[in-house]
Amino acid sequence: MRLLSLASSFALLAGFTLATPSKVLNKDFPDPAIIKDPNSSNWYSFATAGNGKKVQMASAPAVTGPWTWLNIDPLTSAGPWARDRDIWAPDVRYLAERKQFVMYYAAPYAANDRFHCVGAAVASSLTGPYTPTNDPIACPTDKGGAIDANGFFDVATNTHWVVYKVDGNAIGHGGTCGNTVEPLVPTPIMMQQLAQDGVTKIGTPFQILDRGQYDGPLIEAPSLIKSGSTYVLFFSSNCYSTTLYDISYATAPSLSGPYTKSSAPLLVTGNYGLTAPGGATSVDGGGQLVFHANCPDVGGSGRCMYETSFKVANNLVTIT
Repeated sequence: MRLLSLASSFALLAGFTLATPSKVLNKDFPDPAIIKDPNSSNWYSFATAGNGKKVQMASAPAVTGPWTWLNIDPLTSAGPWARDRDIWAPDVRYLAERKQFVMYYAAPYAANDRFHCVGAAVASSLTGPYTPTNDPIACPTDKGGAIDANGFFDVATNTHWVVYKVDGNAIGHGGTCGNTVEPLVPTPIMMQQLAQDGVTKIGTPFQILDRGQYDGPLIEAPSLIKSGSTYVLFFSSNCYSTTLYDISYATAPSLSGPYTKSSAPLLVTGNYGLTAPGGATSVDGGGQLVFHANCPDVGGSGRCMYETSFKVANNLVTIT
């Protein structure tokens, strides 16, 4: 605290203030994803179902805001394989070669809606409407299902990918988030290559990360970027409904890994006055991050959207 106070004092004397995470949308808006519209200068964010929408949307002239919640629902349907409710953690990517947008999301599996699976929908406009594909991209119900999909385009290899979490705690043996009673169930982050259409699978998925002794019941909410020559995988660990929830990261020298977790999370409860930060997504190429954190003044248990900037150097991510 003393060092922080001194740093703040020097910053003020130098005529600038230290950047800190800022709440940019005072509304329940969990698991925000972010994308810049290639046809305009506007930014858009997509979030988990809420406020009467299957998928929530907000827009802003800049990542820092001001953000405006949009009274539209971009997803027409979750698809014939899914239930049209409880849509989680959507992520939207632009397929430049096709001039098309693809949305990845998790929805309850119609054949057994105890589990979520990862699906995709496409649109010619960023704001939709998005039309779902007939089948899910990932649906390992024997392992707990799949959630938290995040798209990634690897410029170096001109290949499309999606990362997601196998929702193992959905078949856990009890406890916090269903997975703190032994034996604990794996909750790995998987990577799947996709064709140029962003929805057709190529090959089989492979694991790039899993929970460890310091991650509590799970890891989830992967978001992959490349900063310089370093691949950075943001993720959350511990349980979203507790104050132990955090934003962590792992780095790798190549797309397929190996990914090495940082020695400490990037953001935890208490940092910058935040409570249970998580569900982070970076803009392409890095530099800016959006995430949610608890805001109990919004409906008693809301999770509002925050924004911050960061840098990557020597396999370390720091808030700037």
